[in-house]
Amino acid sequence: MMKCPSRLPSRHPRLACIVTLAAATLLGAASAADMPKRKPGLWEVNAQMAGMPSAGPMQQCIDQTTDDLMQQRASAQKQNCSVIEIKPQGNRVSVHSVCKVQNSTATTDAVFVGAFDSAYKGDMLTRFNPPLNGLSESKVNIDARWLGPCKPGQKPGDVVMPNVGGMNINEMMKDPRVQEMMKRQK
Repeated sequence: MMKCPSRLPSRHPRLACIVTLAAATLLGAASAADMPKRKPGLWEVNAQMAGMPSAGPMQQCIDQTTDDLMQQRASAQKQNCSVIEIKPQGNRVSVHSVCKVQNSTATTDAVFVGAFDSAYKGDMLTRFNPPLNGLSESKVNIDARWLGPCKPGQKPGDVVMPNVGGMNINEMMKDPRVQEMMKRQK
């Protein structure tokens, strides 16, 4: 799992960031054949965790290679999951997973609806047993839409988060400190 930037101003946005990144990982945990492909370009993703103030939408510049790499990296996390069930039906994808996250078991049920080449919405419910950092349950709503081509100067993997700034996921994943942190998360 990726690390949220330490610059976040309070515990709540940091917790929302952790849950949002967990949601992204869950989406990637499916094989490429299981989840619809997103259209290359600039995506706006707004993830709202119930009971938390909105951090605002983040933007991701992706190409097909970046989306495939994110799925491959997340697939490496499959070893921490005893169950991953993905059921595509038309424009709807249902996901059920049971995974170890730190010293907790996270059971997630999610439904994503839409056209992954233009816009989709998702509802995720995750229960943690025992609670993870005091959190026993999280509900996250995701609203994503394709904005068009990436902005001039952006490259695939670039992510811009409100109040945090930008980073490139591809470059971040190559950082030895991030790789070490990911090993410790297992």
